[in-house]
Amino acid sequence: MAGVSSRTTHLVAVLMGGPSAEREVSLSSGRECAAALRVAGFEVVEVDAGPDLSERLRDLEPDCVFNALHGRFGEDGCVQGLLEWLRIPYTHSGVLASALAMDKARAKAAYTAADLPVVTSILAPKSEVMARHVLPAPYVVKPNNEGSSVGVYIVQDGAMAPPQLSADMPDVVMVETYAPGRELTVTVMHDRALCVTEILTEGWYDYAAKYTVGGSRHVLPAVIPDDITAACLDYARRAHDALGCQGLSRTDFRWDESRGLAGLILLETNTQPGMTPTSLSPEQAAHVGITFPELCRWIVEDASCAR
Repeated sequence: MAGVSSRTTHLVAVLMGGPSAEREVSLSSGRECAAALRVAGFEVVEVDAGPDLSERLRDLEPDCVFNALHGRFGEDGCVQGLLEWLRIPYTHSGVLASALAMDKARAKAAYTAADLPVVTSILAPKSEVMARHVLPAPYVVKPNNEGSSVGVYIVQDGAMAPPQLSADMPDVVMVETYAPGRELTVTVMHDRALCVTEILTEGWYDYAAKYTVGGSRHVLPAVIPDDITAACLDYARRAHDALGCQGLSRTDFRWDESRGLAGLILLETNTQPGMTPTSLSPEQAAHVGITFPELCRWIVEDASCAR
């Protein structure tokens, strides 16, 4: 894959914001990455992605796009397709991998084909999910194509009534068996799994816990048995490959320690991990000796078309 470097790249456009439910997180990621890229020696322009994005990029004529968008439109293959059409080298995964990873049901099918452990899940009409328990409790209800724990409902064991979902939930939702246990995550850079982080929170690792300072505590490397560490690293690399990811990705797990290795479940893979001050991937990179400007430089130097 032909990449770019600060010696040949004069202008990096950092895409941020956008119209998804994760807009504010993306703005934070974009600001952090833009600052780091300037430290790394790149000329940078910050672009809040809107309906005029193609015109703005044509006017700017950047040598590379750093995609700091999160959620729909920026992480699901849409922007990637636009950048392919404009022939502007861009970071992170390409059209197919981005679309596949954002669609939780299809991503799980890819994991299953790669012999990776996942929980039972179905897609069901929102109306049916609110009318009856479509899976035995405990189970989780969430959109099939959002990230950052947006719109997640947990139905506890013994719940008498099904969940009443908010009006902004899609007409068809994913329902999956609840995976108990400890929250673990692994970042992959190309073909290198960095380390395992355990995420500790007072309750569910939801949107607020992810992006509020003090909302969660990260333990890295995670204090877990060596075989679980090895499995997490292996599964994260295999998930990255199964989806066809490029550049950086992060895969999340749940581990029920009472069941040993059989209790390790792969939840999902994020093709554009958060890059905010509370985010996990920059923290893992720092743990293995990669500074934030170095990480952002590497991501830009890995950029290309036809990803």
